Amino acid sequence: MISRTRWTTLVAVALGVGAVTWWLLESLRDRGTTIPEVSWLVGPVELLIAGVVLSMGWAVRQFLRGKRPTLNPIRAARTAVLAKACAYTGAMLVGWYGGQLAVRLGALDMPASAPRAWAAGLATAGALAMAVVGLVAEGFCRVPPAEPHVEVGPAAR
Repeated sequence: MISRTRWTTLVAVALGVGAVTWWLLESLRDRGTTIPEVSWLVGPVELLIAGVVLSMGWAVRQFLRGKRPTLNPIRAARTAVLAKACAYTGAMLVGWYGGQLAVRLGALDMPASAPRAWAAGLATAGALAMAVVGLVAEGFCRVPPAEPHVEVGPAAR
């Protein structure tokens, strides 16, 4: 059985990736290398992915409550795995784009840095939404514990 993802683990992943990203990009900038740009499309695409994962998780929740009996149990299991992957991917992307945002905010005196900081901030927010939705959808896929089986023997009759 796979254990539920802890939000503290996701925060640790985001902080670790963010620190490494910040250090790497600062080192590259100090050497005169151009820092990669973040497209403004990244945030909306992350939100779209989060919406799909949330709707799939909601379908599993309805299945577990008996309101959608036609859902394939294999699809429910795959949705749980997808939700976990979404949470971890979102946490890593929060670190990646958050590190880029930190570098951009440290260089706002440069003329082109403000729009790039906005794009990195939007991407960071979209990634945070992915991580949160992953945790929520994973919770939707949690199967309630089974009721204990009670044996009825001759002494109980």
